[in-house]
Amino acid sequence: MSVICFGEALVDFLSDGKKPESFTKYAGGAPANVAVAVAKQGIKASFCGMFGEDMFADFLLRELSDHGVNTQYCRRTNKAKTALAFISLDKKGERNFSFYRPPAADLLFRTEDFDPEVFINHTILHVCSNSLTETNIYKTTIYALNQAKKYDILCSFDMNLRLHLWPSQRYIIERLWHVIALSDIVKLSQEELDFLHQHSHGEHGQDKTISAILAANTQCVIVTDGEKPIQYYTSSNQGQVLPSHVTAIDTTAAGDAFVGGFLSQLAKHTSPLQVMADELTLVKAISYASKCGAHAVTIKGAFGSMPSAQQIDQDL
Repeated sequence: MSVICFGEALVDFLSDGKKPESFTKYAGGAPANVAVAVAKQGIKASFCGMFGEDMFADFLLRELSDHGVNTQYCRRTNKAKTALAFISLDKKGERNFSFYRPPAADLLFRTEDFDPEVFINHTILHVCSNSLTETNIYKTTIYALNQAKKYDILCSFDMNLRLHLWPSQRYIIERLWHVIALSDIVKLSQEELDFLHQHSHGEHGQDKTISAILAANTQCVIVTDGEKPIQYYTSSNQGQVLPSHVTAIDTTAAGDAFVGGFLSQLAKHTSPLQVMADELTLVKAISYASKCGAHAVTIKGAFGSMPSAQQIDQDL
């Protein structure tokens, strides 16, 4: 079993919280974080995306490779720079982002840039909503998901919604639902579910939105809400898992560590879909993913905070 993550990799400049403020460079980007999280769990992981011809791209590609991620499907362009994000943290480790994107190289990946082996050599494809913000990269993402379906690849979608990256909110809901309809796994924060619900079924209860996601052929919906219980929904089961409680230092990549932990558990099974059909096994996978997310918030940065299986065993 192997996982490929498509989308953006960028450089996170993390504040030291002092005055005057200074920033330290870390590798990041939600789908890139997930690829590292999967690789550090001992599962084969690849990243696919576009990078600039600049020192930040050199840094990101080196970091991905050093953390065990296959980068042979990455591409580079001289038409745009690699994206940057400046992140300030409050006393609880919560984030305040300032993105330098667009323009950015990751938005320039096109369907012809895919190596056909992407859809032959992998069993799980993971994407996020930051590759839906502009028309061309949205079309590329949809192409990838459709190709994945042709090859019976399990599709995972973490909404990871960053509204300020969208030039207009006109197409957000339409594009989100399009990707949901092509995804076997949909992971949302409670805040993201609130947004989707408000703009889709606001006159009804949130169960209406969850039902609509499942009706779109999604096999499993997972909703996280910080320290509150993690909710899960399938066509036959629903319930909750209590998350691990830790003192947060940096929450930047907590959700990505969670997703990477969850996908790594699925990838260990011959049939990932059967994992989601069996409630006991699903709960175990979500509980493990929660421990991965909890570990990540205790360390600054993204790639470096992704735990190995040995570290999770030590945390137990």
